Formats: sequence, C-alpha cells, structure tokens
Amino acid sequence: MAVKILVDSASDVDLEEAKKLGVELIPMKITFEDGDYSDGVDLSHEKFFEKLIESAELPRTSLINEYRFTEAFKELTADGSEVVAIMLSSKLSGTYKNAMKAAEAFKGKVWVVDSLNASAGERLLVECALRLREAGKSAEEIASELNSQKHRILILAVLDTLLYLKKGGRISALTAFAGTMLSVKPVIGVIGGEVKLVGKAMGSKKSNNLLNKLVQEKGIDFEMPHCVIWSGLDDSLMKKYVADSAALWQDSISEVPSYMIGSTIGTHIGPGAVGVAFFAK
Repeated sequence: MAVKILVDSASDVDLEEAKKLGVELIPMKITFEDGDYSDGVDLSHEKFFEKLIESAELPRTSLINEYRFTEAFKELTADGSEVVAIMLSSKLSGTYKNAMKAAEAFKGKVWVVDSLNASAGERLLVECALRLREAGKSAEEIASELNSQKHRILILAVLDTLLYLKKGGRISALTAFAGTMLSVKPVIGVIGGEVKLVGKAMGSKKSNNLLNKLVQEKGIDFEMPHCVIWSGLDDSLMKKYVADSAALWQDSISEVPSYMIGSTIGTHIGPGAVGVAFFAK
C-alpha cells in the first residue's frame, strides 16, 4: 500500500520542488493589495519578496480550511493509499486543526502531524518522512516517528531589520526605530511551536557569533536533515555566513544545503535574514 506525504506551503516547499521530492503540496492563500495568490504555485519565493518590498502593507495569509483538506484527502486516498499530512505549527495557525477535523472521515487512512514548526523546520520533518517512507514504513509508523522526533528540530536566525516585525505589530515603533539606529540585530528561533526572540547583538558580526554560539550549544545532528536558510532576493549574506561559520560543519559535511525562506515566515522577518535549521543532538 502506497504512502503519500502531504505538506502545506508554510514549509517553503513549492509546487515544482514537491513534484521532484515526490510529495503532495496544499498551498496557503496569500493576499496582497492587487489580489490573492497560491503560495508556491503562482507566487514563487522570489516574486513574494519582490512584492513584499514594494508593498506599503503586509500581505495576509489565509489558513487552509476543512473543505480543502477533505477534498485533498479524498483524492489522495482514492487509489487505496495512506496519507501522512505534515502541517504548520498549531500555535501559529488554525491549519492543523482544520486538517484534523477533515481527517476524522478518513480514519485508518490519514494521519496528521503537527510539525510545531514552520519554514525550514517543517521542511526537515518532510525530509525525515521521505527517509522513513523509503525505508518501507507505514503511514502510521511514519507519523509516530515524526511526532517523536519533531521536538528536536530548531530554527535559529539573525534578522537584518526590525521593520517587518513592526509592521506586523510584533514590536513597537519606538523599539524598531531604536533598533535600527543602534544596528541591533535580533536572533529569533522557533521554540515550542512559536516564534520567539532568543537574543540580540550590535551589528552583523556579533549577531552571527551569537547565532553560532546558540547552534553549538544545541549541536547539529548531521545524521538527520539540516540546512541554512535566507530571506530576500540576494543570497550573498547566506553564502558569507556559511563561509565565515565553517567551523560548524567543515568536519562533518562537504556542502551545506540551503533554502530560501518563503511567505509564511518571510512576511514577518523581511529580507536579509540568515539562519540554520537542524535536529539538535
């Protein structure tokens, strides 16, 4: 019996990549001033950041409703397949809750996993699921292992600007202004399913040092999926970070996988962010 992996676009897996990986994508809706877009389908990560930079207002992200999940589960199980659905953190969106409601009509066929993560953290759980599927595990076994392993996943990232956190009402205008004037670079993380501030430093060099310190404290399990991430239209900061932080991975891997952050987290952090996503030892 085949096992199909379904993931929402908050994972930053777009439609083209989903096809290459052999996973099913259910996109979230992103609304800009000029209309609605399907994330990762008719709105690429590059196009998203182009529009984000040009827009005066932040875009709105719509959760995936129960009906869309019901239709997706119906289609995916029609040939007798089982489904493992990996969803954006339940603490960031009602998408997981809607998937669970829809799955009630597909007991024994659909298993829904709350990733307690987003962006690359959710992506790493998808990669883990693909490994387990390749190993011949059933949908139920895959879901159980993902629920066991997901608490080890961490995303830690340095932001270049506080502007988008201010626009989204996450910080006050005064804090954002002071941070800009003082070149404060916040370090954020997805902790317990929520985006939290884990530190801040003056300037890029000190913030990158803080990021590396936090990563080293947790330790990267290189036997599990891992990557560096960046936001915006230019990956030069990411490449410089990888080169400057060679001590983190040079003895373990020859090349560091890298991925561009998409709309779900990108809306709030803006361009210029650099981070690391990994399973902690």
